[in-house]
Amino acid sequence: MGRFVEGGGKILARAGAGRDVGGVRTVIYPGSFDPITNGHLDVIERAAKLFDRVIVAVAVNSSKAPLFSKDQRQEQIAEAVAALGNVEVDAFDGLLVDFARDQKAQAIIRGLRAVSDFEFEFQLALMNRKLEPDIETIFMMPRETYTFLSSKLVKEIAQLGGDVSAFVPPHVERALADCRN
Repeated sequence: MGRFVEGGGKILARAGAGRDVGGVRTVIYPGSFDPITNGHLDVIERAAKLFDRVIVAVAVNSSKAPLFSKDQRQEQIAEAVAALGNVEVDAFDGLLVDFARDQKAQAIIRGLRAVSDFEFEFQLALMNRKLEPDIETIFMMPRETYTFLSSKLVKEIAQLGGDVSAFVPPHVERALADCRN
């Protein structure tokens, strides 16, 4: 990989550094995260190895009625990723590409669990590219162990009194149990 070095030894650019030459490689991982699952965490942990800065962005959608408030979801995510030094948690309302541009992100990560997710995610990626050509979309699949996992299924299992300990972090499991009581 080529490096362009200034006189003082500072790296100005490196191959794959993105559009912010010499800067921080930032990716946005958007979602409702209602609640965050171990599948989400798997994607976040792997993204944290690839990028200098990962922003987990809670989408605020007034047409949806989430189980947890925006603030609760942000707190749950922050607790789950506390050990990852390059991961931040934020929220946005509006166009994802506007948020990504404001954060100086080079990419957006979208999780794909199954082929059925692809068509919708592909349409979103193409629209985002049309709106902001400089921001790439990267599709990342969770580990095979989590391909069946969705927040919706986790909520349904929890609300029916099922064991969700294998699907979410312990603090999220407790929060789901509190909602049931």
